[in-house]
Amino acid sequence: MTSKAEIEAAICRSYNQWLIDICRKGEERLRWIAVVPLIDITSAVTEVRFAKANGACGIFMRGLVDDKRLSHSFFFPLYEEAEKSNLPICVHASTGSFDWVQLFEGENGFMRFKVPVLSGFHSIVHDGIPAKFPQLRFGFIEVRAQWVPYMAVEIAKRFERENKVIARNIIRDNHVYVACQTDDDLPYVLKYAGEDNIVIGSDYGHNDTSSEIEALRLLKKKGEVEPRIIDKILYDNAKALYGI
Repeated sequence: MTSKAEIEAAICRSYNQWLIDICRKGEERLRWIAVVPLIDITSAVTEVRFAKANGACGIFMRGLVDDKRLSHSFFFPLYEEAEKSNLPICVHASTGSFDWVQLFEGENGFMRFKVPVLSGFHSIVHDGIPAKFPQLRFGFIEVRAQWVPYMAVEIAKRFERENKVIARNIIRDNHVYVACQTDDDLPYVLKYAGEDNIVIGSDYGHNDTSSEIEALRLLKKKGEVEPRIIDKILYDNAKALYGI
């Protein structure tokens, strides 16, 4: 929203404090994800500590930040602090680059907001970030889960050509969680993701392509996946992702 570090820090702190005040009224029924200022990485680390001390369960990021992919070493202090604080990095559909937004101005939002998240996943997994931060979890939110099979095969083929060790399950073994939607082909997705790393997303409060207020009820009704796995998607996997 700004190119000035001091303004970004103030925006993030005010937003986080607003969420803290709201969630306190929820008597522990509501949990929140912190936004952190990423122009100045020292400020980002400070905000992670503040968030952890005030009940956050994750850190919000965009799939592209300025001119940096998520595997850039610039972010390593943030990842280190998030790992230490047991807070996952949650990559949400959005873009942190003015140039990227302007490049695709006027299109329907797919290139501006969805594609950077997929690029973020590719850069994190392909460039070995989970190996550098073995206790850090990553969530990819509001981009469906249909892309998981494609990405799993794509990265595996690249590793094969580069003579790198291929993870048995690229999603699970890289501590990655993906939010599905009720119209995803879950049996196909689960074949590549496994049953422990898919969570549900309703995009509650928005009216866009990811909105599904009845997501929990609808997923149970579909009957495509056995109830035991549905229970994981609706509860256990999210609990693991957010460390709750």
